[in-house]
Parts: sequence; structure tokens; C-alpha cells
Amino acid sequence: MADQDAGRERWRRRYAQAQQAGRLRDADFTTLSGVDVEPVYGPREGDSVADFERIGWPGEYPFTRGVHSTGYRGRTWTIRQFAGFGHARQTNERYHQILRNGGGGLSVAFDMPTLMGRDSDDPRSLGEVGHCGVAIDSAADLDVLFADIPLDQVTTSMTISGPAVPMFCMYLVSAERQGADISRLNGTLQTDIFKEYIAQKEWLFPPEPHLRLIGDLMQYCTDNMPAYKPMSISGYHIREAGATAAQELAFTLADGFGYVELGRSRGLDVDRFAPGLTFFFDAHIDFFEEIAKFRAARRIWARWMRDVYGATTDKAQWLRFHTQTAGVSLTAQQPYNNVVRTTIEALAGVLGGTNSMHTNSLDETLALPSQRAAEIALRTQQVIMEESGVANVIDPLGGSWYVEALTDQIEADAERIFARIKDMAAVPSGVTSDRHPIGEMTSGILRGIEDGWFTGEIADAAFAYQRALEKGDKKIVGVNTLTESVTDELEILRVSHEVELQQSRALAQRRSQRDQGAVDRALAVLVEQAAGTDNLIQPMIDAARAEATLGEICGALKAQWGEYREPARF
Repeated sequence: MADQDAGRERWRRRYAQAQQAGRLRDADFTTLSGVDVEPVYGPREGDSVADFERIGWPGEYPFTRGVHSTGYRGRTWTIRQFAGFGHARQTNERYHQILRNGGGGLSVAFDMPTLMGRDSDDPRSLGEVGHCGVAIDSAADLDVLFADIPLDQVTTSMTISGPAVPMFCMYLVSAERQGADISRLNGTLQTDIFKEYIAQKEWLFPPEPHLRLIGDLMQYCTDNMPAYKPMSISGYHIREAGATAAQELAFTLADGFGYVELGRSRGLDVDRFAPGLTFFFDAHIDFFEEIAKFRAARRIWARWMRDVYGATTDKAQWLRFHTQTAGVSLTAQQPYNNVVRTTIEALAGVLGGTNSMHTNSLDETLALPSQRAAEIALRTQQVIMEESGVANVIDPLGGSWYVEALTDQIEADAERIFARIKDMAAVPSGVTSDRHPIGEMTSGILRGIEDGWFTGEIADAAFAYQRALEKGDKKIVGVNTLTESVTDELEILRVSHEVELQQSRALAQRRSQRDQGAVDRALAVLVEQAAGTDNLIQPMIDAARAEATLGEICGALKAQWGEYREPARF
């Protein structure tokens, strides 16, 4: 009880300091009826709650109730809408619309050729250019993509893993061309390659070269871009592949621990580089389970960072995360129901304490979002933020018997999965650790990838859920229950084949106008250094400055490192 009350007093002091420093929002913290609400609620003074230290107070270890003592009273989550289609000019227009309508940050969706490190005129790109995101072939495309958007004033997230590092280098070149101070850039790069081997299957090289690039990126950003987050570790795609909430949480945090081990193997100070690690989670339709998942994630990460990896600062123990509502929960049948699903999922993300969020559009099962659907998705967050009152109180469900029991359960399930991954620890065949030692969690992850363990676990979970749907034990409105509807067919966004033709023509013109000798020299230096142990960020930046294309940079590295092919399994 004494510790409980002492924690309350510590929180009160931190909150008062934030208030005195002007770090609270100028907002009306009352109910719709005008009733004042407290910033946070907990046990009454003098009451004793067993194991209350596992719940704690906002801004205090283990951060179950949030990493900031002020919660959303200090600042609300960032509205970061995921967008990209066609060529860069079309997407730039959508970005300006998002920013005009109150979006707080940009999140770039790339098309499939870009995600696979291919140029738009590659024969394997035929029919895919600009269809599931924006086509980017070189730094010149990023110049157009971010035209009249000052990159040192807007946070930008890029959802790309296989070619993440060369895309990052192109982004730096584009920012330089704007005159931006590179040291002030703030944003996030989804560089998580583990989840590609586990779930999404969009990789370029074998695991070791990918990890080398990630280590190089972590070193570069630690030294040169302190505000930038070079690593967004993604559970979203793991969940979309069919994982359970506990599997999403455990696989994602295990990947995060692997990247911590990677940073430490490079001699980086965990208290310096760990704040650059962020997370990206799915907000699915089971409202309370998702809230519990987010709360458990913060608690697990803080404990492991402190007790296993030796982090001593709060920032190095914080788990900060972006949330996207579940694409897999959306249905082509009765698509307007998707607005309701997205609202429920977004509210779960907010009550779980997300730091930024993207809300899916109602038509995303059919095509990229139309302008109207994208506006509804944006307004969904804004209605929650401005009208619902949920941002007035920090962790309003903290102390709920149900939520706390679910939080404990998901945490326990995750810990069992961690133990299983560590049991697999052994350096897999074909992966050496001569340059940088592989840690225990990293080794277990690599073995699990090689043996197909992660894929099998996700497949089993997906099969169990599909069987429950087919038996009618689980219900999806409009799909296996309440299927009659008066909904008209939606008008959807269609990307014209002309986009591919325009992009290929522009790429050909760019190649004809650049200094080919400079490109060849830059790529030769990159390949030479790829054969050694030097950091590859600067030679990759030099290649991007020369207008080497994404396909050329990735192709040069593939020639040196080879390509990864998933072992056949039956």
C-alpha cells in the first residue's frame, strides 16, 4: 500500500511539472454534461491492490498504463494515414489533401515492384505498377512525391522492408535537395526483415545481408539523425497472415529483441539506439483483447529491456507503437459495415495507448481507397479524438478486472512463446556470425524461419479460425450471418494502365539524361564495399545522388549476396 501511494505521488509530481511547463493540451477535460474528470484514476488512497506494481501509474515502469505521465492530455496520437497509388504526382496530391484535412503525418504505401526492389520497366513489374501503392524508381520520384511538403517539418513513415535501406538513402537525397537539415528529420522506416521471412514474404537477400544493412542503418541514424526511428518492427503483417493476438505480440517482440541483440553486437549503447526502435501493431476486432495486447506489450518490452538487455533509461525501456486497423477484418460483402469495424478497432488502439494510427477505408477489400472513403477513414479518428472524450483520461480501463486479467493472460502466453523461440537457438546452416555475433533470441528466430516453425504456427491458428467461421462458431456480419443487404455496388478507385506507361517513359528519360559514368562508379564502389565490412549507407547515398535506380542498387547487391529462396515444405 505504501508503494502504491508513493507511486501516486510520483505521478502527481510529474503531471504537475508537465502542467507548469505548458505541456498539456488546451482542451476541455469534462464530460459532455460538463462534469470534470481526473487525469487518471486508480485505487483510493489507503486501499491495497495486490500486484498493483504490474499496473502502476502512467509514465512509470513497467509502463502498462502508458509511457507518458500525461497520456493524451499532453498530446493526442498522431493521425498518420497510409496512402500511395499510381505515380508520385498523384500520391502527392493525396498527401496534400490528407494534410489539409488534419492529418498529422504521412505514411507511404509503395507498389509491389518497389516493395520487391524492382524498377517499373522490369518485365516482372508488368501489370503491377502503381496498383497497390506508389511507384518509386529513384530519388527523383521522391522529389515529386514530397513536392511542397517540407520533410524536416512533417514526420514520414515508409512501409517497406526488403529495399528499405536504399529507399531511405533516396529519401535522404530528396530531403537534401529540399535544403532540409538531415539531422532534424523525424519519421519511421519499416526495416523489419524478420517479419518478411515469417509472414509477408517480401525479401531480397538471405537473412545475414539483410541484418547487416539494418545494423548499418542503426549505426548511421544513431550518429547522424537522433530523432529518426530507423526500425519499425511490425506485427501487423504477422496478424494479417492469421496469427492470434498472443502470437502477433510474441513474434513481434521477439523480433524486436533480435534487433536489440543486433545493435549490441555492433557495439552500440542500448540506451542510445533503443529509443529508435518502434513497433507497428494490428488493431483487430476483438475490442478488449486488443486493448490488453497493447498494454501487455509495453510491460513485456520494458521488463526485458531493463532486466535482460541492460537498458537504464526510461526512453530505452519505452515501447512506442503505431496502430493500423485490421485489413483482414474488412469484407467485400456489405462494405459499409467496414466503417463500424474500423471505428471499433480504432477505439481499441486509442484505449490501448497507441502513439499514432492509420484507419482503413471501407473499400480496401476491393481496391485502393477512393477519395471519399479515405476521408471517412480520416474523420473516424477525428471524431474519436474530438468528440468521444476518450482522450481526457489516461488509460481509462486500467484496473478493470477483465482488462487486467486479459493483459496478464496475453503476457503469460507471450512468455511461453519466447521460451520456445530461445529453445530453438542455434546458428542455422548458411548463416555465419564471424562479423557480428548472433544473440540467443536472434539465433532462435533464424532457426524458426529456416525450419518453418513460425509459418506453421500461423497456419495452424488461421486454420482454426477458418474452421470456426465455417462451423458458425464465429460470426462475421454479412458473410456467414445476416447476409441480406440493400447495399449498392461501390465506385472504386481504378489505376489506369497509362500510369505504368508514363512511369516507364519517365524512367527511360531519366536514364538518358543522367551521368551514366557516375552511376556506374557509384554502383562499383557499393559492390566493392558490400564484399567487405564497411558501413554501406554512405555509398548507397552516393548512388542515389547519381540517380541510380532502386532496381539497379538492389540488383548490384543481389549479384554480390545472392537471393533468398524459401525452402520447400510439404
